[in-house]
Parts: sequence; C-alpha cells; structure tokens
Amino acid sequence: MERRTIGAAALEVGAIGLGCMPMSWGYTESQRSGESSLRTVHTALDRGCTLLDTADMYGPFTNELLVGRALKKRRSEAFVSTKVGLLVGDQHIVANGRPGYVKRACDASLRRLQTDHIDLYQLHRPDPEVPIEETWGAMAELVAAGKVRALGLCAVGARAGRRRGARLHDLTLRQLERVQQVFPVSSVEAELSVWSPEALDALLPWCTSRGVGFLAAMPLGNGFLTGTLTPGQGFEPADIRARHPRFTAEMMAANQPVVAGLRRVGARYGATPGQVALAWVLAQGPHVVPVPGTKKERWAAQNAKAADLVLDRRDLAEIAALPRARESWD
Repeated sequence: MERRTIGAAALEVGAIGLGCMPMSWGYTESQRSGESSLRTVHTALDRGCTLLDTADMYGPFTNELLVGRALKKRRSEAFVSTKVGLLVGDQHIVANGRPGYVKRACDASLRRLQTDHIDLYQLHRPDPEVPIEETWGAMAELVAAGKVRALGLCAVGARAGRRRGARLHDLTLRQLERVQQVFPVSSVEAELSVWSPEALDALLPWCTSRGVGFLAAMPLGNGFLTGTLTPGQGFEPADIRARHPRFTAEMMAANQPVVAGLRRVGARYGATPGQVALAWVLAQGPHVVPVPGTKKERWAAQNAKAADLVLDRRDLAEIAALPRARESWD
C-alpha cells in the first residue's frame, strides 16, 4: 500500500487508517464483539492500514485496552494515534486540559495500549478554562520525555464556539496558530467526506501550506456513503446516528442521490460506493489519510482496497456535481 507522511515529524503511515471507535463506543452496541474487533485490527494491519486511531474517552478506556490487546505481538507494525482532553460522565462529556491531568492521562493510555510510546497524541478538545498553550506545552513535554512522538489537534465540532457569520473551522484555525508557536503541529483531524467537504475551504489548505498531515475523520459519512444503510431502518438508542440530523428517515431518503452518484462512478471500476468515497478523500492531497471507522473484518478489507483506486478528472467532476447533503434542520 502507498505510504503517506504525517506532518512535522515525518512519520509514515499507510494510505488508509483504521478508526477503532465503533468497536467500543458510539455505534450499534449489540454488534460489538471483542474477538471480532481483534480480528478486524489484524486484518487492517495485514493490508497495510497501519494507522490505528483511538482515544481514552472511547468506552471510556475500553477502546485503548482493545487496541493494546490487538498489538501485543504487532506493535512494531502499527502507528498508534490516541487522544486526550475529554472526560465522559453518565450523561455528559467535559473537557480537561490541565497540564497535570494531561500527563497522568498519557501514562494511563500507555498502560492500556501496552506500549512505551504513542506515535501521535492528539488534543481531542481544548479546555475552555485552560489556555490552549498550557495544555499543548504539557503535551510537548511528553514528546521530550519520549512518551509521545508527535502532536495533533482535532478540529472542534461543527457548531462549537462559532461566531455569527464565521466559517466552520475558523476557531480551529485560530487554535492552530496559537499552538504552533509552542510546539510543531504534525496533524489535524477533522471530518472530511463527499457529503461533508467543508474542510476543503480553509482547514486543509492551512495544513497543505505548512506540511501538516490531515486525518480525515468520518470519510464514509458515518456509514451512509457505503450504500448499505436503508432509510427508516432505525438505530439503537446509544448509536450516535439516532440523533444525527442526516439520519432521519426523511433525510436518508433525500440523500440517496449522493450514494447513487458514488455507485455510478464505482461501476466503472468494479468498486463499491464506499471505496469511491475513500478514493475521493485520498485525491484531496498526498498528506491526507482517511480514517474510516469499522468493527468488522470484511469492511476493513474492503476499505483497504480503496487505496488502489485512482479517480480521474471526470470522476472527480462528477462527484463535485452531486447534490449537497441535506439534514433535518436545513
């Protein structure tokens, strides 16, 4: 599989990563299986998907434990990315960016992951009560201590902290400029997909101009772009899609033309809609790494094959002409 470079630290990863979150958190709880998830991680590694993306909040904690089990005998084959900065309560999630907490959290992640270093340590969300420079400074100390190899920042949510009339990623861009003065940013992780292309406007250009890697979260549109979901199928209460404005029965039906367009392009190559969606993300730049989440071996293997699909100008123009994705508050 093609290799790509993650930012300032010049760390090499496979062209496609593996998002481990669905194995423990956020998606269909009844379909989770520890043994199946272990096989999924191994399948991804076997096919060159070396970047494994997790976070201490997924579970919480159980996702890192799972990744640690999977890598017990294969740590040298993997590029491990985990995140810090969010705490999960019974009914809420809060940020914690205090330097002392960040250092303790890193040590805990290292124990759960059964490793002596984390390849990429990402700030999941800044703490509004702590200057981001202080949080980032503590993370930089972890690099100096040899516990972490590189630092990354996750973009804030779609509506968090937005000023009236501001672009989607303006807040993240301001934060990036601040932390860059403290220690080099190696990567930015943000949503990027055919139906959520907003990062192309300013965030991806910021990364490109500075040689910073870009991890494309949710490149399959929370599973919608695979073409395997049916309008009105319903989701389990704990599934994040049960409350997502694009996953009401009405909006899933309204957005079918997006999937149909990906299917038309894929038919020219014998590829699935999901593989076309991943190839589109890969086409956005040599430093862009899509990180599709999955918990099943078959999907991990199918996603890996997307690295071999190269879209031409006609394909990209056809995808660009697809209708904008709709959501229930449009």
